[in-house]
Amino acid sequence: MERLEGAIISQVTADKQEVSNECLHPRFKPLILFAMNVLLLGSGGREHAIAWKLSQSSMLRKLHIAPGNGGMESLGETADLDPMDFAAVERYVRRHEIGLLVVGAEAPLVAGIADYFEASTKTNVMVVGPKKEGAMLEGSKEFAKAFMQRHNIPTARYASFDHTQLDEAIAALDEFQPPYVLKADGLAAGKGVIITSSKEEAVKTLEEMLSGKAFSDAGRKVVIEEFLEGKELSMFAVTDGSSYHLLPSAKDYKRIGEGDTGPNTGGMGAISPVPFLSEEFQQKALNQVIIPTIKGLGKDGIPYKGVIFFGLIKVGSDPYVIEYNCRLGDPETEVVLPRLKSDLLHLFESLCSGLLSEYDLVTDERAATTVILASEGYPGSYEKGHAIKGLDDVADIDGMVFHAGTKSSRRKIITNGGRVVALTGRGNDVEEALKNSYKLAEKVTFEGAYHRADIGADVLDLA
Repeated sequence: MERLEGAIISQVTADKQEVSNECLHPRFKPLILFAMNVLLLGSGGREHAIAWKLSQSSMLRKLHIAPGNGGMESLGETADLDPMDFAAVERYVRRHEIGLLVVGAEAPLVAGIADYFEASTKTNVMVVGPKKEGAMLEGSKEFAKAFMQRHNIPTARYASFDHTQLDEAIAALDEFQPPYVLKADGLAAGKGVIITSSKEEAVKTLEEMLSGKAFSDAGRKVVIEEFLEGKELSMFAVTDGSSYHLLPSAKDYKRIGEGDTGPNTGGMGAISPVPFLSEEFQQKALNQVIIPTIKGLGKDGIPYKGVIFFGLIKVGSDPYVIEYNCRLGDPETEVVLPRLKSDLLHLFESLCSGLLSEYDLVTDERAATTVILASEGYPGSYEKGHAIKGLDDVADIDGMVFHAGTKSSRRKIITNGGRVVALTGRGNDVEEALKNSYKLAEKVTFEGAYHRADIGADVLDLA
């Protein structure tokens, strides 16, 4: 079922060409394997999982994490550094002789951090992540939709409107059947999608988005999209714009409530592999979505060195793209990386040095699942500062705890966000892994802790 996971397709472009080193600074070629200092930017569960995996690398000299969280301090040196302050990041890179910069979240990529370091005359650092133009696949829903339409990549029918076109946007609702899918064009921390069957609510949402009341500037342009009925899943490609590797597949759960009810969140859980993901469907996704996306970037003259996240929906037996991300997903990373046997730092170095086509990626056949422990009230208002108990009582469970919204305070780990920890279980199959995730949920707790009790239940019924 998962035979294509870890597969590599070399030279997806029509003409054979030499793999370029665009994510490598021009003054930093050639590169040989050696121990290097790495700086990871981010503070969530995704970054904890990346840090955990990087820390196992034989190529690592020292891992630096900025700003990090309460769970990452044992894996490397944390720094109080704003990932959006590129000049400060540059100074840190110079001071600590950083050889590789891994950008965890989307905001710095969309803001152009890769472009900044390519133009820098002060550093020779490799950056894992696309330049600003490539990051627009996530940074603008309208850009992504137009890209897919231009390259015949299957996606839902859509129309887009800016803040001067409220009347036109409301009128366009009549061209779509309910439920209505309304998406903020810009970055909204995974919460910028509203789905409603009520036209009245859709009109109100359009008014709030386009006025800036909802999602600030990110919502002042809106994409109205045809609703697609099907099963959702995530696929990931690490690509240098020519060759690529597929990482393990995953399925995440965005809604706050059981049975996929309530508002969208940044993600309440995930499973890997996806039981309903057949080899036939994977092949369709490759031929109809993944390869055309990489080819399309090349045709448009857009360099891309990093991860492309494909948010897919299986409609009948065919894949449609719901969204692109320009980085690893969260909480999918917390189940994808535990299934990666290969050295992650070696993978990133190969990506940046032009040797991705020669890299051998190996995937663990065992399953991984994660259940998010969230603060009461999330994704609305919630309290911080509650002590987290049970973190030292999980050694006998096959799994791990990745910190998201935590920090250290007086030798204790306390809550510092809406999504607090990701409880990742391992097992021979999804069902066994989920049992271990929920065993972790019995051990780890804090005041007002909440988690969904039905992660994976829908696919287990299908299996």
